[in-house]
Amino acid sequence: MTSDIIVLGGGAAGLFFAFHAARRGFAVEVLERNTETGRKILISGGGRCNFTNTGTTAANFLSGNPHFAKSALARYSPADFVALIERHGIRYHEKKLGQLFCDGSAREITNMLDLECADARVKVRAGCEIRAVEAGFRVETSRGVFEAPRLVVATGGLSIPKIGATGLGYQIACQFGLEVIPTRPALVPLTFAEQDRRRWCDLAGVSMDSVVSANGTSFHEKVLFTHRGLSGPAILQISSYWTPGRELELDLLPGLDLEALLLERRAAGDSATLRSIVAEHLPKRLADRWFELQAEPAPVSRAGNAEIAALARGLHCWTLHPAGTEGFAKAEVTAGGVSTAELSSKTMEAKRVPGLIFIGEVVDVTGWLGGYNFQWAWSSAFAAAECL
Repeated sequence: MTSDIIVLGGGAAGLFFAFHAARRGFAVEVLERNTETGRKILISGGGRCNFTNTGTTAANFLSGNPHFAKSALARYSPADFVALIERHGIRYHEKKLGQLFCDGSAREITNMLDLECADARVKVRAGCEIRAVEAGFRVETSRGVFEAPRLVVATGGLSIPKIGATGLGYQIACQFGLEVIPTRPALVPLTFAEQDRRRWCDLAGVSMDSVVSANGTSFHEKVLFTHRGLSGPAILQISSYWTPGRELELDLLPGLDLEALLLERRAAGDSATLRSIVAEHLPKRLADRWFELQAEPAPVSRAGNAEIAALARGLHCWTLHPAGTEGFAKAEVTAGGVSTAELSSKTMEAKRVPGLIFIGEVVDVTGWLGGYNFQWAWSSAFAAAECL
């Protein structure tokens, strides 16, 4: 079976590329391993799909080349994708920080992509397992052999293997001699070392506003205690920057000068304890545990300057050494991937292998939490299709 372009992967990037390429007059075949397309879209955003972020810039991505994403993002913006879903009558809302979600179900996004592909006469073959890829390009599958002069790899990363994620895209890159930046889980919960697990994990379900920092980067959002460690938006964000063996620092009382507050309460002759004052600003279970393990719950009126300073320092600069992450099973995306040095930022084509194109998560471009990774899928796919 021959066509102009074979697309490996029927996810966000693969389908988006396919119908844009088909509208330019190319015969496009999409080969999807799963029995349905867009499975990662369907589970994203709690089933409502955080499909973009209105504030998207290249600064919201990690990559070996921090400038690589600029070209694609400039040519297909969040506003462009919003215009597309509005044409399809999909209602949406902004949750926070520019994050746009469907009012209804994420299936509205997959239905839109499927409809666009059908209208553009894209051939989508689900339940099609890839067995071998050869130069040329010749693709052997469970549903026959496909040939085309162009091969688009939109296979995603290693995150969430239960919905079919594999390392196929990286294997293809290596097969054709392209560099692959080592992969690792990103946007993923962190786990406690054994001692910290015994101290803190029975607080599972407790959450608080925090500033979390690692390797010179900080995020100010919610942190959630889990049965194994820490999660929540701030932890997922910082996990992309944290490296094993390095420390993690949490300010549990952002925006509050605890030392100044306690000194003021002491000067006023307050009869409250340090613990009860801290519990006014932290979840009570966490405040109680902190004073069980880290401080004395003395009346503020009797607390000395050094004691107050130490308490404030501990809560504003809580330092942990996570044991690791929850791995690809719980990671929302994969960091690393096909090196941007191997690809044209304009066309997404491999510089040394004409006709071989990589788009979406398989590339070493990893977005923050909040719709950025979907925008990269749309933008990189559009950029590649536009330059055919």
